[in-house]
Amino acid sequence: MFGVLKAVLLGVAIALAAPFGVRADPVVFAAASLKEALDAAATAWVRQGHPRPVISYAASSALARQIEQGAPADLFVSADEDWIAWLDARGLLRAGTHTRLLGNRLVLVAPATAPGPTLRIAPGFPLAAALGEGGRLAVADVAAVPAGRYAKAALESLGAWASVAPRLAQTENVRVALTLVARGEAPLGIVYATDARAEPRVRVVDTFPAAAHPAIVYPVAITAGARSARAQPFLDFLRSPAGLSVFGSFGFQALPR
Repeated sequence: MFGVLKAVLLGVAIALAAPFGVRADPVVFAAASLKEALDAAATAWVRQGHPRPVISYAASSALARQIEQGAPADLFVSADEDWIAWLDARGLLRAGTHTRLLGNRLVLVAPATAPGPTLRIAPGFPLAAALGEGGRLAVADVAAVPAGRYAKAALESLGAWASVAPRLAQTENVRVALTLVARGEAPLGIVYATDARAEPRVRVVDTFPAAAHPAIVYPVAITAGARSARAQPFLDFLRSPAGLSVFGSFGFQALPR
């Protein structure tokens, strides 16, 4: 809920600060899992002499709904194609700007200091038993948040969904799920590989087979209501070799345009 509220407050602040005309600094709504990497990309952009983008991070689902409700975002970076398509169907994206930017992997994580289970992810693997008595599996909301939907698809594909569905700790975005595991409040969680890399308090138990879930794709597009003159230049930077190199240093995979 905090992430949604933050996005709302950011939109109100921007609207009050610049009610008319064109803004210099692009406002970016981005999936929570991009935090460290996109912040670093923004810093690289600033070093080229540009104003720092204003970036709001939350679940892709929450951000897409905020854009639908009029939040003044210039760019939207989603963690799946579905929420980009959802906005596009409503005429809320600028035609011709949608591009596939990055890829990722899905991993099973446990607290780094816990003697936790050693599991090999494969069809029929005993995930429910590995949670122990009363333990819950931390995942992003499986009905709306991309990381949660990827996780559910993977578990269904591997025959583990039915046994763990009653034992989920569902969160508003993938970073909250990561935090539950990092704090030891959940014995296991499913997050992106880049999330696990950014959090030293978790360890990767195993990586889900790429074929077990839809390809993880981060698309980006300029919104139909964009008012920043630098929205397109910043998008061009993100998908340039220099921008993709920054994302690669955080474990993301560049996708062919």
